[in-house]
Amino acid sequence: MKMTTNWSAPIVWHGTYNEVVLEDYYASHKITVGLTVFSVGRYTDHYLHTFLSSADRFFMVGQKVIIYVLIDDFFKMPWLELSPLRSIKIFEIRREKRWQDISMMRMKTISEHIVDHIQYEVDFLFCMDVDQIFVSNYGLETLGESVAQLHAYWYKASPTEVPYERRQLSEAYIPIGEGDFYYHAAVFGGTPIQVLNIARECFKGILNDKKNNIEAVWHDESHLNKYFFLHKPTKLLSPEYCWDRFKYSDHEIHNVKVSWAIKNYEYFRKAV
Repeated sequence: MKMTTNWSAPIVWHGTYNEVVLEDYYASHKITVGLTVFSVGRYTDHYLHTFLSSADRFFMVGQKVIIYVLIDDFFKMPWLELSPLRSIKIFEIRREKRWQDISMMRMKTISEHIVDHIQYEVDFLFCMDVDQIFVSNYGLETLGESVAQLHAYWYKASPTEVPYERRQLSEAYIPIGEGDFYYHAAVFGGTPIQVLNIARECFKGILNDKKNNIEAVWHDESHLNKYFFLHKPTKLLSPEYCWDRFKYSDHEIHNVKVSWAIKNYEYFRKAV
């Protein structure tokens, strides 16, 4: 179980941090934490309410939180009574024809909202997929300048084994033998300016690929991995922070923070 990277960034596992020290520090350094979530098509019907209600219960407990819901149909927004210090802002987004384009275009949408208002409203920002469920406290230990999530399927694999984009024509290309970890695009975060940099660079790579008639093997996730290959994250979250409990068991995973919801990709991706 690795605790740090070779560039000295911490890898956060449950029990590797002191909650009391963190709470004392942020009690005198008040912050607001943002959380963006995209919700389109049938994903809204099946996942959004659970995501929001679980985030209300477990995400940054005791801190001021703004949840930004980016949704393609206002009328499907579920009603939710939030806990104190929490608010929701809802923004309508355009619906793309292909699920791949939804996945990739979120980088453009995130960057636009950060520029327009988010950077003035929060001190830290997380971007997450809607088909996840918070199952225990996701707290201050996750905050950092740029935060990457280790992928549950690949966190023990060597860089030669992970599914990086290997075609040189793609902007997401990482040569065989290079790379550090494989990061999951379902979760990334940091300060608003760092998240803006991540989203802008990923979107730039996606656009250049489109011009060259190529689509990275894992879409925006491939571009996110290229970004973190070039610009090392300052904090990594262990797979406890985004774990597939339905497919994997592992003796190293003791305290799951976020669990993948049951997924039926064929059903959901036909609907968008």
